[in-house]
Formats: sequence, C-alpha cells, structure tokens
Amino acid sequence: MLIMLLGPPGAGKGTQAEFLVKNYNLAYISTGEILRSAVKKGTPLGLKAKQYMEEGQLVPDDVVVGIVKERLADPDCRQGALLDGFPRTVAQAQSLDQVLNDLGCKLDAVIHMAVEEEELIARLTGRRVCRDCGATYHIKFNPPKVRNVCDQCGGELSQREDDSLATVTERLAVYKKQTEPLIDYYRQQNLLHTIDGNQDIDAIAAQISAVLDKLSQ
Repeated sequence: MLIMLLGPPGAGKGTQAEFLVKNYNLAYISTGEILRSAVKKGTPLGLKAKQYMEEGQLVPDDVVVGIVKERLADPDCRQGALLDGFPRTVAQAQSLDQVLNDLGCKLDAVIHMAVEEEELIARLTGRRVCRDCGATYHIKFNPPKVRNVCDQCGGELSQREDDSLATVTERLAVYKKQTEPLIDYYRQQNLLHTIDGNQDIDAIAAQISAVLDKLSQ
C-alpha cells in the first residue's frame, strides 16, 4: 500500500503520519528525511543535494525525484510506504507518476487533510517556547498554568519567528499557490480522499483508517 498525505502547514500531517506508520507498517518517506539520509550516505544524488543545500538553494526537482525513487526501491518499502511532504507541485506529481511506473507500483490513495485557514493560523501562531529549557506550549491546546511562564522552570515563554503571523501567512500562501493544485490533480485520478482535519486527533485517525481499510479489502 502506497499512501500520500496532503494538506497545508498546521493540518496535523505529522501526527497522523506517526499513527499510519505504526498501525499499517508503512515506511515513512518525507522530503527532509530522505534528503538528509542521502547526504549522510554520500550517494551521488545525495552529494548533489548537499551542494545545493550548502549554498542555501532549493534542491532541483530532478534530484529530489531521483532520491525519492531510490528510497522507494529500498526493501522496507515493499510492505508499503507513506509519502509526506512530496510531491509539492503538479510537476513533481507528474514526475512521481513516472517513477512509480518505472518501479512497477502505483499510488493507492491520497489523504487530503482539509482545515480552515483561520484554524491553521491559530494552530501555527499559538506555539510558545521557553527561552531557558526549550519546553513547548500552545496558547490554545496546551497553555502554561501562568501566562508566558514555563511550568517546568519558570522561564519566559516566547514566540519563534517561524511562528509569527507574517511568516505563517506567507507559508500558507505558498502552499495555496504551489501545492493546492494537487487536490484537483489527484481528484481527477480518483485517488483523493478528503478528511475533515478540524476534528480531534482520534476522530481524524478513525476516518483515515476507514478509508485505508476499505481499500485493502
């Protein structure tokens, strides 16, 4: 079973990925993870990726796709795999189609986690981190006992620059422009399964399980 998770930043893909990997015995494939692994192993494509990364440039699609292809060919993917964070564009999706064709396998389902933008902003901008011990909180979902004070060490809580409203708004705009077109791309292939990501974690997991269990029958 080859599954893809699709959704904007803050949709909760990481949480559901952990559930899916554990309960369905899937190899976890994320762009960041496989790039770091290829660089560490010193593969030809990994060395290419390292050059771009060290120069602060985006790794070209052909290099990323090549590394994804190598990862999908690994033995642990034979029982199934979960793609998270790839593809990000329609061009990458088309390249992935070719890769899967070359490997003689296919994508079974694209799980689209839909969350309203207002909720995404609340989730992404609500994180607070202790300046002293690094403990993480969320003003809505996991607030400290005393506002802006760490429960563990009494240190001051602050918002990271990555979690600022301006940065979050930009990340969501990039997703909408580059990645959201994948929704229609996979809908046209009858692979898309949209899940209401505004629910609690267990309810989302149950909906995803229902989709996958039906596919495996």
